[in-house]
Amino acid sequence: MTWTAAQTTAVIAPVIAILGAALTALLTYALNRRAARRERRALAFGEALSVIEDYAEMPYRIRRRPGTLEGRQQLTEEVSRIYSRLAFHQALLDIEAPTVAVAYRLLADEAKAEVGDQMKAAWQKPLRTTDAEMNLEKHYDRRRVDRARDHCVATMRAALGQGRFPAAPKRLPGQPPAWAGDSGGAAGKPVPPPRVGD
Repeated sequence: MTWTAAQTTAVIAPVIAILGAALTALLTYALNRRAARRERRALAFGEALSVIEDYAEMPYRIRRRPGTLEGRQQLTEEVSRIYSRLAFHQALLDIEAPTVAVAYRLLADEAKAEVGDQMKAAWQKPLRTTDAEMNLEKHYDRRRVDRARDHCVATMRAALGQGRFPAAPKRLPGQPPAWAGDSGGAAGKPVPPPRVGD
């Protein structure tokens, strides 16, 4: 018996169909996994940024504090929770996205330096007792936090495949060095500023 072209086609066609179905299933699985990982990372990045925003809001909350012991305790506990959340998100990013972790560490350090001083000054201001006084006339400077946040967001976008990784941000005039290239630390690693008391 000789092997015919029809028999070859009868054998090859199902094999190709099976291989095609397997390849399609594998590709779909890989794409779904990649999309799920990207979504998980985007959520983690967003949550990490929200902690910074909560911290940057603290001077305003302190200025609007009630004059009670409970009010002061609540605010100091909130600052402690924020520090704990910062540490959690920093560790998560160190594991999940090391390049993003470097940018986030710079952002957290800039927030601690800039906002920490603002919180200290806010605690020393007199209490606001009327509704009209709750509308603060002075906005706190956020230039350092905003610049570091923009850099961190650009790094996060690049890690999600939505752009290129940015260069380290330049210092603002009068700003102490935060990057090793400026202050002699390990290359590419942020050098934390002295911790500002809460």
